[in-house]
Amino acid sequence: MAHRRLGFWRRFAAILVIPVLKVWTKRTWLSRENIPGSGGVIIAANHVSHFDPLIVGYYIFSTGRWPRFLGKASLWKVPVLGGFLRKVQQIPVERGSVEAVKSLDVLVDALQQGGVVIIYPEGTTTREPDLWPMRGKTGAARLALVTGAPVVPVANWGAQEIFDPRTSKLRFRLRTPVVATAGKPVDLSKWQGATPTRAVLDEMTEAIMHDISALVGDLRGETPPAVRYDRPRRQATNAEDA
Repeated sequence: MAHRRLGFWRRFAAILVIPVLKVWTKRTWLSRENIPGSGGVIIAANHVSHFDPLIVGYYIFSTGRWPRFLGKASLWKVPVLGGFLRKVQQIPVERGSVEAVKSLDVLVDALQQGGVVIIYPEGTTTREPDLWPMRGKTGAARLALVTGAPVVPVANWGAQEIFDPRTSKLRFRLRTPVVATAGKPVDLSKWQGATPTRAVLDEMTEAIMHDISALVGDLRGETPPAVRYDRPRRQATNAEDA
């Protein structure tokens, strides 16, 4: 979506946020050509900090697309905030209830309308001690299977220097370096038309996390761990199986 067609509320949000980020961060945007210029697309990103949605959102915005994040549906019930979130086209998601099925319908509709939906497959900021991506949840894979929309992996690094989830410390250092990059769409052709069994979704998710981790490794100049951290079960899954 061209920025000139944002409308009042989305342009207002950009005017509020972007000048602050220009002062607070020193940005390096890489491989923006991998973000499709039109059509529905699922952005699957790593999550190193509570601050990085601003970084990832700005990165996507810089490509001429409007970023649509998922948020707890309860936020949409907060006076003023809920109305604002609706105006800027963010997406409410119900969790842990039968309403989650309706949330999937909202996501499908957003993609069918040509939106850019940003999903953090880890479901939370990474708990991996060195901030590598953890084992992912299957939401992005399920959405890709239902819609056929491409899944573009995105990696960011540097936001943890502003807010580190390991220490919960917020730093107000101007021009903090941050970097974001995008890869080619994850090759999910192997599972096209497959029944969304748990095994299929797990395999697709691991393929997505493999590509995200590789991008994070490129940004850091390091090799990602061969074994992916799995916080819920305190286990891991072999990253080479992707």
